[in-house]
Amino acid sequence: MGSIAGQVFLLQLAVVVLLVAAALVALVLQAQRDSMQEAQSRTRAAAQAFANSPTIVAALNSPDPTAALQPHAEAARKAAGVDAVIVYRLDGITLTHPDPDQIGKHVIGPYAEAAGGKAFTSTFQGSLGLSVISAVPVRDADGSVVAIVSAPVTVEKVEHMVKQQLPVLLGGAGGALAIAAAGSGLVSRRLRRQTHGLGPAHMTRMYEHHDAVLHAVREGVLIITGDGRLLLANDEARRLLDLPADADGRHITDLGLAQDLAGLLTSDDRPATDAVYLAADRLLAVNKRLTAPRGPAGSVVTLRDTTELRALSGTVEVTRERLNLLHDAGMRIGTTLDVRRTAEELAEVAVPRFADVVTVELLDPVLHGEEPSGATVEMRRTAVAGLDEDHLVHPVGELTRFAAAHPVSSGLADGRPVLVRDLGSFDGRRAQDPECARRILDHGIHSLLVVPLRAGGVVLGVAVFCRASVSPPFEDEDVSFAEELAARTAACIDNARRYTREHTMAAALQRSLLPRGLPEQTAFDVACRYLPARAGVGGDWFDVIPLSGTRVALVVGDVVGHGLHAAATMGRLRTAVHNFSGLDMPPEELLSKLDELVAQIDPEESATEEVAQGITGATCLYAVYDPASGELAVATAGHPGPVLVYPDGTVDLLQMPVSPPLGLSTGLPFESAELTVPEGSRLVLFTDGLVEDRNRDLDAGLADLRAALTGPDRTPEATCAVVMEAMLPKQPRDDVALLVARARRLCPAQVAEWPVPRDPAAVAATRTACARRLAEWGLEQIAFTAELVLSELITNAIRYGTEPIAVRLLRTEPISGFTAGTLIFEVSDGSSTAPRLRRANVTDEGGRGLFLVAQLTERWGTRYTPRGKVIWAERSLQDGVPPTAEHLGEIMPGLWEDTAP
Repeated sequence: MGSIAGQVFLLQLAVVVLLVAAALVALVLQAQRDSMQEAQSRTRAAAQAFANSPTIVAALNSPDPTAALQPHAEAARKAAGVDAVIVYRLDGITLTHPDPDQIGKHVIGPYAEAAGGKAFTSTFQGSLGLSVISAVPVRDADGSVVAIVSAPVTVEKVEHMVKQQLPVLLGGAGGALAIAAAGSGLVSRRLRRQTHGLGPAHMTRMYEHHDAVLHAVREGVLIITGDGRLLLANDEARRLLDLPADADGRHITDLGLAQDLAGLLTSDDRPATDAVYLAADRLLAVNKRLTAPRGPAGSVVTLRDTTELRALSGTVEVTRERLNLLHDAGMRIGTTLDVRRTAEELAEVAVPRFADVVTVELLDPVLHGEEPSGATVEMRRTAVAGLDEDHLVHPVGELTRFAAAHPVSSGLADGRPVLVRDLGSFDGRRAQDPECARRILDHGIHSLLVVPLRAGGVVLGVAVFCRASVSPPFEDEDVSFAEELAARTAACIDNARRYTREHTMAAALQRSLLPRGLPEQTAFDVACRYLPARAGVGGDWFDVIPLSGTRVALVVGDVVGHGLHAAATMGRLRTAVHNFSGLDMPPEELLSKLDELVAQIDPEESATEEVAQGITGATCLYAVYDPASGELAVATAGHPGPVLVYPDGTVDLLQMPVSPPLGLSTGLPFESAELTVPEGSRLVLFTDGLVEDRNRDLDAGLADLRAALTGPDRTPEATCAVVMEAMLPKQPRDDVALLVARARRLCPAQVAEWPVPRDPAAVAATRTACARRLAEWGLEQIAFTAELVLSELITNAIRYGTEPIAVRLLRTEPISGFTAGTLIFEVSDGSSTAPRLRRANVTDEGGRGLFLVAQLTERWGTRYTPRGKVIWAERSLQDGVPPTAEHLGEIMPGLWEDTAP
C-alpha cells in the first residue's frame, strides 16, 4: 500500500467506514433514547391503571388487603410487562409485591411526592442496572390519598427489542461497505496503472531530482530521442553548449554544434566515457549512455567542463602537499620540551618542502624561560636549515640586533608577516649587513618571507623562510600557510619556554634546599651524588648532620613527584629533620615526629588550596653513628635500607624493620636496628631511583648494586663514581641521591671517662683527673676553662641529678686545615630533668653555673638516654687566649642562674 493508488484506496475505504460507523452510532443512541421513553411510559401506564381500578379502594378497606390485591397486581405486572406492581400504605407497609417475603415490610422510599397526591416518574441505578419507576396515588371517594401504587422496570428489559434489530442494521452497513470498497478498488487499480505503482515519496523525489537536474546540477544533462531530437536539456547543458531557448524538440544537427560532437550525440550505437570535445572555447568531457533496452530508444548524455579543472589540478596538488606538510609538522614539531630543539624541528620540517633555507630567530629571554618584555630587540639565532656554507648567515647562537629597515625588525615590531618577493630589489636587507646580503644573493636566494612566532599575544621570535635558485618566489597564499606553521611552532616553543622557566625555578629552589657542602665532622669520610631526573627536579634529598658527642646523623629521603611542589616539600621535610635532630632524639622517635608533621601538613594544605597538593608520598632513612663506640642506630619510613660494605669488600644489605612511609597515620610504631660498624666500613645510603626503574625491579636493582660495591676497598668518592656508572641509565626517569660514608673510630686515647660519686667532695678529685688528662693531651692552656666547666656541670648533676653520675672527655683531632679539633665535656646522671638558663636575683649567692658554661664553650645542650640524660658542652681548640680568673668578673654579669625545672 505504499503506492499512490493504494493510499487513495485506503482513504476512500476509511471514509466509508467512518460514515457507516457514524450511522450505526446514531441509530444505537436513538434506540437507547426510545427505550428510556418506552420504559417511562410503560411504568406510568401500569401504575395509573392499577391505581384507578374500580375495586382497589374497596380492596384496601377490606380486612385482608393483600389477599384481595395480590392476584390482581401480579396479573397487571405480567400484562404491562413491568418488573412489579407494588401497593404501599401511607405508613410505608407493603401490601403487594412479586416477592411474597417483602409483603408486610415497612419501606422507606422516595414516595413523599406521591403521598402528597402527585404522581411522578424517576430513573435510578439499581442492583439490576438502570431502572425506571413510576408512583401514582390511590384516592378514595372524597379525593384523599389512601395508598400508593408503584411500577418499576429495568431499561435492559425494554432494550432487548432494539437489540433484535441490530443484526439487520449491521448487515445493511456491511453491504454498503462492500459496495464502497469495490468501487474504491476499481478507482485505485486504474490510478495504479497510471502512476506505475509509485508512492508519494517516490513521486516527490522524482520531481525534486528533475528540478535539481534542470536547474541546480553543475553538470550538463541531455536526453535525446531515438530519432536524434532533443527531449530535455538542463540549465548547465544550455550554458555549456550555448543552446537556443527553443532547443527542446529540435534535431541535434539544427542546434549549431560542432560536427564531431553532433555526430556522437545523434548516433544510436556509440556510448562514450569521458570523451573530450571542444565546444566553442570550452573543453568538455562527454559521457553517453543508451536508454534501450530498459527504456525507449534514445540516450542520456552528461557534459562536464574540464577547462577549470585542468587549471585547478596544480593548485589541488599544492594544497594536498601543504596539508601533508602540516600533518608532518604536527607530528615532528614539539616532540620535546626544549626551546632550541623545537626551533630546529621547524627548520627541518620546512626544508625543502616549503622553503630552501629557514632560520629561526628567538628573543633572548625566551631561551632562558622568561617572557619577552618588549624592551629588547636583540634576537639569538636558534636554528638554521638548508645551508651547507656557514659563512652565508650569522652562526647559530649569535646574538643579533637587526636594523629598523630589516624585514625581521618590521615583522617583530608589527607582529605581522613580511613578504619580499624579489630580494634583489629590496634595500632593507642591505641596511643590516651589505656583505652578508651580497653573499646571500650570490647563493641564489631571491625571495624572503618573515613570519612572527606569536603565542598568547606575545611575539617570541620570527621564522625566516627563503627560496633560492629555480624555486618560485613566495606568493600571498604562501603567507597563510607559513602563519599556520609558525602558530603551531610558537605554541610548542611557548610550552617549552614555560617548562624551562618552571624547571629553572624548581632547580634553583632545590639547589637552595639541598646541602651546599658537607659539614666538618670526625665520624665519617663522606662523598655524595645527586642527579635530577629527565622529567625535572624531584624530591630526593640527603643530609649529614653533626650531633653532640662527635656523633653524626646520616639522612636520605624521597618525596614522590617532580616539580616545584616536590622540591618545596623536600625542603620542609629536610628542615624538620634538622630541627628534630637538634633535640638528639633516637632515630625511631625522630621518624615518629616527622610522620606526625606530615600527617598534619596534608589536611592543612587541603583546606587552604583550591587544588590540594598534599604530600602524596614521602620516605626517609635516618641513621645515627657514634664513633666512640662504633654503634649505628638506623630507622626507616618506607625507604630502602642501607648497604654496609666491610673493609674486606664483602657487602651486606642490612635488613631493616618494616615501617610505613610518612604521613599514612597507620598507628604502627617505628622501629630501629642497631649494629656495630667496623672501622673503615662504608655505609651506602640511596633513594629508589638508583635501583629501580621501568626496566628493572627492586630485587634486580639491589643485586646490581651489590655487584657494583663488591670488590677492593675504595674511597667514598671512588665508590660514588663506580656506583653511578654501573647503575644509572643514560636518561633516568627518577632523580637519584647517593650518600657514601666511610666510618671512623675515636681511638681510646681520645676518650677519658670517670665515675663520680654523688658527693660534693668528689668534684675536686674529678677536676684533678681532668687536668692531668688535659696535660697528657697537651692542652694545658685551656685547663682552667675545662676545670671550671666540668666543676659547674658535675655540681649541677650532684645537686639535681641521681646516680649513676659519670664524666667523659672527648678530644677530636683536626681532619683538615679549617678546623683545630674540639674538646667535648659530657656529664651523665640517672635523672631525666634538664637544667635551663634563668634570670637570677641580685641577692642570690650562686646559681650562675650554666651561664659560665655558655660563655666558655661554643655550644651546650642536653641529650636523653635510656638510663637518664647527658649534659654536654663543646669547646673549639682553635688558637686563642683562654679566659683567666681575672676575666671572670667581666664575663659574669651576675644575672643568670641555672636550676632544674
